[in-house]
Amino acid sequence: MDNKLTVFRIGQIVNTQGLKGEVRVYPYTDDINRFDDLEYFYLDKGLNNKYEVERVRYKGNMVIMKIKGIDSIELAQKLKTKNMYIGRDQGKELEEDEFFVVDLIGLDVFTVDGEKVGVVKDVLQHAINDVYVVNNGEKEYLIPSIEKFVPTIDLEENKMIINPIKGMLD
Repeated sequence: MDNKLTVFRIGQIVNTQGLKGEVRVYPYTDDINRFDDLEYFYLDKGLNNKYEVERVRYKGNMVIMKIKGIDSIELAQKLKTKNMYIGRDQGKELEEDEFFVVDLIGLDVFTVDGEKVGVVKDVLQHAINDVYVVNNGEKEYLIPSIEKFVPTIDLEENKMIINPIKGMLD
């Protein structure tokens, strides 16, 4: 997404929980705990649908939300697969060397030897860690977001340096 936008995607509503009106969200940020005090979120890109979040709890790498006005599983089901957006001003200030995952999309990717691999096309959520989808126009590579594979991310230089193991880029 364009950095000029005042919103960023924090996740997708993927399922409803057993408690009525609660939804489960996989966030697309680096630290879900940054959003302890969510006051609202938006559905889709049109910022017309505003919902208040009554309660937030965390379970593993997901967020469970109770949304005001969504008081049945049927209503919560209607939100399933919708993208959530929240204004950047709703989160805490970023600390030094911290970034939002969405800010990685579009970074040029190079090996530690200086060979250009491609561009970050997407960031996939995984139970253990995120996975970067790198596209070079012909192929797509999946690079785990583990420091031994991705030792350097430089947003100012628009660059990601990867250290692939043998066969990772085949």
